[in-house]
Amino acid sequence: MAKLYKAIGINLKAIPLGESDRLLTILTPEYGLIRVVAPGVRKQKSKLGGRTELFVVNQLLISKGRSLDRINQAETIASYTRLSKNLGKLAAGQYLAELVLHQALSEHPQTELFYLLNEHLERIEQLQHKTDRLWHTQLIAYLAHGIYHLLAIEGIAPQVQMCCATGNQLQPNLNDSDWQVGFSIDAGGIIKIDDTSVVQSSYQNLSDLKFSTKINTLLNANQLSLLQQLPQPQLQAIAKLTSHQDWVKVEQLLRKYTQYHLGYSIRSAELIDTYLESINL
Repeated sequence: MAKLYKAIGINLKAIPLGESDRLLTILTPEYGLIRVVAPGVRKQKSKLGGRTELFVVNQLLISKGRSLDRINQAETIASYTRLSKNLGKLAAGQYLAELVLHQALSEHPQTELFYLLNEHLERIEQLQHKTDRLWHTQLIAYLAHGIYHLLAIEGIAPQVQMCCATGNQLQPNLNDSDWQVGFSIDAGGIIKIDDTSVVQSSYQNLSDLKFSTKINTLLNANQLSLLQQLPQPQLQAIAKLTSHQDWVKVEQLLRKYTQYHLGYSIRSAELIDTYLESINL
């Protein structure tokens, strides 16, 4: 008789298997990432049916197999169904799920990662959809917040509170439109720049810095203040005057940083780009 075990898990990936089965990749707090067969779910009258859809959280009863384990029973305990009803929300959810798929370990408890992902998916799902600029800004802000927290749990979040060169605290001067700092992906965060004219002429020739590094981009005071919010458990209220393009720049910067430090290209990020192009903000 096959050995049975129980687990709570959220579906992060599904691919067809055979004529009627589906192979699921599921994040569980107890066992980390598991890959299990959902038998017969592609049949019209399958009892598992919608329980194998993306972002559904189930209480599972699973039987051990020689090569792949199989789901015997699944009882849904949570479902982020509203993510799939909006292209922006779905793209953001798939983006975070892809990061988790590359971070999570198999056969090791992933409790903190499991609950962190669920927390951020819930926040994105609960955004009340509107067609105005503020809603789209909130979506990108929530996505950036989730990315940063996933990097933090991995221990590789960028340093945004202090200068990586000097270790000094950074306070953005919101009253100075010319105030800037640099961001270095390989150095791991913010670099204070005393003479921004040097950087504007050549990002790679920074003789005024205390160590040699490459500045990948420049950030104004508002963009740095947004980055400095990200380590907090909750984002501050996003006002109507908040710059949409500043949040987009923050997300794109985190994307490049993540791809560099984790060593892979985030395919789901293309969905965010397509979505932003479609709304033409």
